[in-house]
Amino acid sequence: MKKRIFIATAVLFSSQLYAQQDSTKTLNKIVLTATKSSIKQSQTGKVVTIIDQSVLEKSKGKDLAQLLTEQANIIVNGATSNPGKDKPLYIRGAKNDNTVILIDGIPMADPSGVTGAFDPRLIPMENIERIEIVKGAQSALYGSNAVAGVINIITKKGAGKEAVGYGTISAGSYKSFNANIGVRGTIEKSSYDVGYIHRQTDGISEAKDIAGNQNFDNDGFVSNGAYLNFDAAITDKFHFKPFFRYQYFTGGYDADAFTDGADQYTSSVLSTGTIFKYDDKKLSLTAQYAHDETSRLYDGVYGKTPYEGRSNTAETYATYRINDMFQVLAGLDFRAQQSLDDNATPKRPKINIFSPYTSVLYKNANGINVELGGRYNKHSKFGDNFNYSINPSYLIKNKVKVFANIASAFRAPSLGELYGQYGSNPDLKPETSKTFEGGAQAFFNKGDIRAVYFNREIKNIISSGPAFSLWNYDRQNDHGFEVESNIAVNKDIKVTFFYSFVDGEITKKKGSKDTTYYNLLKLPKHSFGVTVGYQVTPQLFVSTNGYSYGKRNDLFFNPNPPYDNYAVELRSYFMWNAYAQYSILSNRIKVFVDVKNILDKDYYEVYGYGVQGFNTTAGLSFKL
Repeated sequence: MKKRIFIATAVLFSSQLYAQQDSTKTLNKIVLTATKSSIKQSQTGKVVTIIDQSVLEKSKGKDLAQLLTEQANIIVNGATSNPGKDKPLYIRGAKNDNTVILIDGIPMADPSGVTGAFDPRLIPMENIERIEIVKGAQSALYGSNAVAGVINIITKKGAGKEAVGYGTISAGSYKSFNANIGVRGTIEKSSYDVGYIHRQTDGISEAKDIAGNQNFDNDGFVSNGAYLNFDAAITDKFHFKPFFRYQYFTGGYDADAFTDGADQYTSSVLSTGTIFKYDDKKLSLTAQYAHDETSRLYDGVYGKTPYEGRSNTAETYATYRINDMFQVLAGLDFRAQQSLDDNATPKRPKINIFSPYTSVLYKNANGINVELGGRYNKHSKFGDNFNYSINPSYLIKNKVKVFANIASAFRAPSLGELYGQYGSNPDLKPETSKTFEGGAQAFFNKGDIRAVYFNREIKNIISSGPAFSLWNYDRQNDHGFEVESNIAVNKDIKVTFFYSFVDGEITKKKGSKDTTYYNLLKLPKHSFGVTVGYQVTPQLFVSTNGYSYGKRNDLFFNPNPPYDNYAVELRSYFMWNAYAQYSILSNRIKVFVDVKNILDKDYYEVYGYGVQGFNTTAGLSFKL
């Protein structure tokens, strides 16, 4: 299978190598996340995917988990399960906590959680301008946890008028109702965006009722939130950008796999801070600060369990453009987290990381580009750590870009893993990793195609051990490849597709010997997806999306006697979705219908937990 994929990819590359029309539109797309400054896609060898405004405008009513799981080698586990269920995100088979999520370049985290990973349910789609995904080890630029990649969610700022009212309102299956209402505008050279979010659903039973007659209750949730973004232009070159985001959740969950329950949870997330930005032809300077507070209370069969934490992030970095070929980046990053758990030992534990970092980018008019980066990390508990990145690329006749990345990364254990209430281990060591990736991307008159191979080794991998406690194991080895393409059949029809393969194994000592076994639980080795979009008329857009996940393994912890655990195989499945959108009143109102799981497939994302069957969402978005 792998051989046939590589042959097909090679044929497609060679057939497009000498395409006659110019491909500068794709090559000249500007990205921010690859180097922390504006750069053309042609000038970076990093594996970057951009979900731009044109895609987001034709995705009204969808959520972030749904959109991300349509990308190559990205799995959002729980994207099609109960709407209120957690949504862990995996890039290239790496754990949920091996990806950093940024909002406008500021790293987000949950210091109250076991792993500290950020929940993508907290980000409203209406507030997003574009999404930049950079795969591969990125700790040299983005610090701890950037082992498998970085996702930067860039928010909208202002509008062409002083005040533009906007919103999206939808309703659908499981008595779901969603609303996002706001106003944004631009006054002189300053802008603002203020909005309110409401989501509610009766949901489905989180636990799977395999008998089909046990009358498991539905586990719904309700959330309300508000956000404010400002961009105050002090001068043409200097901007002050304060922000505020708050969301409150309440909902139900079940006692365990296959086990109903009347358990309830409440959760709140507060994030506030500011960004200072100075930019001219030679120098770009950024200083940013964020304060985050999270609070969760689970009320279930084991009683009431609170999780609370707060974090502070302060960072400043500057990019100096020496000339057309050289630019230098230097920065300082400080992150502090504290758990508010009075029962932990020590009481209310805290950790911090201080990190200076730098990179040098060389851009040659002949198509040779090289980025070298390094970061020194000083952790309050674990001491010193150094990460590096070597990223050369070569653009051949503006048609084919070949690239390689050799980089290291690390992930410091979270407060929950070190001092939490369940399974924590204060003797854990940081995970350290090395990643190699290499590939090529061909640009042609109707689109592009990219093929990438990666190999990642993580030492001191943190995983569950005896008595469900956390331990460091010897190492984790993952490898795989991905092929993805965007093709404009004509001006009205666009097709995107991907194929991904990932394999991995963990090695641990058992006596005097190494024991190695496959351990990418819940994740398929093979996945394939295709999306076709058709602008039928200037007003009507339709699309259909299908993706296939191969068979997967999971681990079942039996909550009933004899309280054993064993491996289970989850069968493969194919998901088919469709979407339609019709614009009226000069695109000021868009009516949409989103239909998911058209084939009404029954499968497992997580063993013992249910998924949504055939379901629909319909609504409208508006700009006034």
